[in-house]
Amino acid sequence: MKILGNVIDDQGRCTHYSNKVDTISIKFKCCGEYYPCYKCHEENANHKIQPWNKEDFDEKAIFCGVCKNELTIREYMNHTNCKHCNTLFNPNCSKHFHIYFETDNNSTCIS
Repeated sequence: MKILGNVIDDQGRCTHYSNKVDTISIKFKCCGEYYPCYKCHEENANHKIQPWNKEDFDEKAIFCGVCKNELTIREYMNHTNCKHCNTLFNPNCSKHFHIYFETDNNSTCIS
């Protein structure tokens, strides 16, 4: 999987988010490209971010940099770890869900 942006390692960490738990990349609806974070997208893409609609939450749009498997948006938003390798997701990423996904209260998945 090709991850665009300011990537600093083979697990998808970037110059903006490089903690141990920062291992997922998101496929952006607007361009279909994977980036580690919205800041990487803003700095490297020539268009605005378009969040995924709730109707798209079964789309595979999350890439685990540890096991290299894709997850659906729903699987990612409704779990704290990767279903394939059990790697913990950064809990602070939920603060940015409203940038990437249509949400209720900016943090939870609309089922």
